[in-house]
Amino acid sequence: MSSNKIVVVMGGTSSEAGISRKTGTAITKALQEKGYDAVPMELVPQTFAADIQKSGCAIVFNALHGKFGEDGLLQGTLEMLGIPYTGSGVLAAAVTMDKAASKRVFIAEGISTPRSRTYCRYEMKERGLEGEIEKDFGIPVVVKAASQGSSIGVYIVETKEALADALKAAFAYGDAVLVEQFIRGRELTVAVWGDAEIQEAFPIIEITTASGRYDYESKYTKGASTHIIPAPVGDAATKKIQALAKRTFAACGCRGVARVDMMFAEDGTPYVIEVNSVPGMTELSLVPDAARAMGIEFPELCERILALAGFKR
Repeated sequence: MSSNKIVVVMGGTSSEAGISRKTGTAITKALQEKGYDAVPMELVPQTFAADIQKSGCAIVFNALHGKFGEDGLLQGTLEMLGIPYTGSGVLAAAVTMDKAASKRVFIAEGISTPRSRTYCRYEMKERGLEGEIEKDFGIPVVVKAASQGSSIGVYIVETKEALADALKAAFAYGDAVLVEQFIRGRELTVAVWGDAEIQEAFPIIEITTASGRYDYESKYTKGASTHIIPAPVGDAATKKIQALAKRTFAACGCRGVARVDMMFAEDGTPYVIEVNSVPGMTELSLVPDAARAMGIEFPELCERILALAGFKR
């Protein structure tokens, strides 16, 4: 085994594979610029265990988004093989990838989050859910596939006529759908890095978009969104929001770098929406922008993520 080789795992078969390749390519290039022996690896699930052992790497830099990379499967495989890796462990990855599971953690820990309910596929077959959801949540309402990222499978339903189609589309991704109270306000995100003992919050980012929705297109189309850093929310709210982000990071058992997405309601209440345990690291991504606001350029950010995983060269 090489004492210094870093394998950046990316791609795979998930709906977010394309974004993962952009993230992985950027990370590989940044680490190479810092003089690291970093090489990319495309994930082939059926042969990954053999591929990574054959690579002789000292550590895996996890750049996988979605299935396998954010749901604990990659982490579990590497744990069994005794290979270190960046980011959160098996349980934290699985919990944060599943929106229904992470909601249960938020509620149990008293973390401010929009009111929600999880519906299973059998309920869709047993009864019409549209009237029930409209009665309990009103319109607009948010419908989400439980286990997708990058805003894939997320629908903001603004008319009751659109609710049935949104449910059908969300169930196409899996057996569970999260229905969530719609919060009017500003979209914020806070990156946090650390481990079980200490966490540090990055500057708060406010996200504005031309479309008014921070959806897949807004995230990955150049010029479609604007990141305001630091978010102009005032000193008191900044402290409250960053503390909430750190508490959420710890409650979910995250380590390395994770991103906590929030809505800042019109009444000044911050609500945690979800946690991204493998946040995007492309040229348009939020975490690198927040790091630059702290004076940390992208190569150094990648280097520090390695250090958080215990890697030393």
